[in-house]
Amino acid sequence: MSKSWIQVKKLPKLKGSVVFESVGFVYAKSKGTALSNIQLEAKPGDIIAIVGSSGAGKTTLINLLPRFYETTTGQILMDGMPTQDVTLASLRAQIGIVSQEIVLFDESIRWNIAYGTEGASDAEIEAAAEAAYADTFIKKLPQAYDTQIEKGGANFSGGERQRLAIARALLKNPPILILDEATSALDTESEFIIRKALASLMKNRTTFVIAHRLSTIQRATCICVVDKGQIVERGRHSDLIKQDGRYKKIYQMQFKDIEGLAEHEALSAE
Repeated sequence: MSKSWIQVKKLPKLKGSVVFESVGFVYAKSKGTALSNIQLEAKPGDIIAIVGSSGAGKTTLINLLPRFYETTTGQILMDGMPTQDVTLASLRAQIGIVSQEIVLFDESIRWNIAYGTEGASDAEIEAAAEAAYADTFIKKLPQAYDTQIEKGGANFSGGERQRLAIARALLKNPPILILDEATSALDTESEFIIRKALASLMKNRTTFVIAHRLSTIQRATCICVVDKGQIVERGRHSDLIKQDGRYKKIYQMQFKDIEGLAEHEALSAE
């Protein structure tokens, strides 16, 4: 009997434990193995950062959590329960996602923040917006929370759209959180605000971060370096820096890029 016929259990309210047990994933149509033998454990409240080059398997690994893809081998356990044995609705209800691709609908700000959280009150919506540092710009709008969002959020800046997405995740109050960093295209002021909003969102949640800028994940409980579909290094930032490994090389390359950019800007200003 296939797994699709035994997904009848409803996932109870999670504490936030997540375990990958020998997880592998193979794309269909002979695209090859994307992940193999992933062993990973997150305790409630942990911050797990996933780093690596483009195509290494970071996004595929994270997409297995809400079952956007199904594991080919092994299993993922949440609070000891295999995720393939529970309903998709009860699983995804307990996972919050803030990604680079922010989905906003042609509805009011209030409706967009409440999307995915049934029965949210106005007070709860506004409290979530305040915690996400979104209320500062919402209250300046003529119609405040009743302002209509244009297609794709075209009438808001990138930083404002992100704060709305964070407010939505805060209102949902999920025990498991997935962050696909999206601060690289923001100006310094917007990035600072987004970082504060994300700090509010991550508090007391088990968080998985796809990290593009290593400066943002130095306080992670565990940093996992993924290469060719496998975790090749893991540990805290300070421990990995001491090793002469892949993480240190990636970190040094990013540091040089920052130094080069600063030098270029300084020369341009002269």
